[in-house]
Amino acid sequence: MVLKLHKIEIHGADRRCARLIRRCIRAVLMLEQVPFRCKVCVTVTDDAGIRTMNREYRQIDAATDVLSFPLLDWYDGKGTLPARWDYDPSSHCVELGDVVLSYERAVAQARQFGHGVERECGYLTVHSTLHLLGYDHVGDAARRRKMRRREEAVMKALHLPRVAQPVQ
Repeated sequence: MVLKLHKIEIHGADRRCARLIRRCIRAVLMLEQVPFRCKVCVTVTDDAGIRTMNREYRQIDAATDVLSFPLLDWYDGKGTLPARWDYDPSSHCVELGDVVLSYERAVAQARQFGHGVERECGYLTVHSTLHLLGYDHVGDAARRRKMRRREEAVMKALHLPRVAQPVQ
């Protein structure tokens, strides 16, 4: 069996954080059984950087923890398989989309929820990668539960479990 390698570009993260992000994206793609080579671009920034992007692309003038910019029209992990011309000739991958993560917000949320920054960055990466595959949690309770189950399955596989109680 030939291993299909995904291309994951990461900007703005230190080596340890970049390793974690790659591991999380690969886990999602493997557990979701994505049957083609993907390219995902991740930018790690601060609250000011993500606020600018949120304002520019979503018309929301506020910082957030993570943004996802999917390039495929998928729904809950399913969609049309890419055609030959959808592959980038230089990377031989299909661009899945872009992720922007606020490390500053991840640190604050880790403190708020009483777990480590590694767990929070991992969760935000998993969450955002699932968005790239068409999962959503806004407006529809059934879809929200489905996405949450997928998040928890990936986090368990990564050995990054959720803690029981947030810190007050």
